[in-house]
Amino acid sequence: MSDRELRQYRPIRSFVRREGRLTTAQRRALTELWPRFGVVPGEGGLNLEALFGRQAPCTLEIGFGDGLSLLQQAKAHPERNYLGIEVHRPGVGRMLIALERAGIENVRVVCEDAVAVLQHNIPDSSLACVQLFFPDPWPKKRHHKRRIVQPAFVQLVQQKLLPGGHFHLATDWEEYAWHMMEVLSAVPGLRNIAGPGMFSSRPVSRPLTKFEQRGQRLGHGVWDLIFERQ
Repeated sequence: MSDRELRQYRPIRSFVRREGRLTTAQRRALTELWPRFGVVPGEGGLNLEALFGRQAPCTLEIGFGDGLSLLQQAKAHPERNYLGIEVHRPGVGRMLIALERAGIENVRVVCEDAVAVLQHNIPDSSLACVQLFFPDPWPKKRHHKRRIVQPAFVQLVQQKLLPGGHFHLATDWEEYAWHMMEVLSAVPGLRNIAGPGMFSSRPVSRPLTKFEQRGQRLGHGVWDLIFERQ
């Protein structure tokens, strides 16, 4: 993907910063726990082995929200490294508190724009998995250009995956699910592990969140897509 394509893609943000109010505990976490778990990417590429103090498969989660899914995965798979990106500081603060309480050491947290981090800080062919769960669907047609899942973004993710690495997405918005399917299916070098045009069943590796459980009670569907870099 060319620099020109990235410049054309980047000015339209897929998120709106809704800072919210930081609790006292969250402020403490952002001050005291950030040196332990937080990462300031800077201008150059991250050395993932040095960042975690070991060599292990690394999963990147974009927009971890309250961090529950990422936390559960890290607890279930201590042999893997997890890098979480979230732009909203209250969510980052909650995540830092949860990591300290659970005694988890295989997670690092970034509070920056995920596209910029992928573009400037994540080495090519370095990630075993990229996760994007329940991104903002921007349902109004005039806002579709703000959706994070666009051809240039998917090409960027593919570039960062190891051969055989997975890009796992999930959404509860059916129209967005089909948009994702169309975009990912059109990128050469990505293979839908469920088969062309097929959605995957939720793998056990993706924890069932409270948000998703509530949606199921209301009769909402959820669509998982898992594509592999060839």
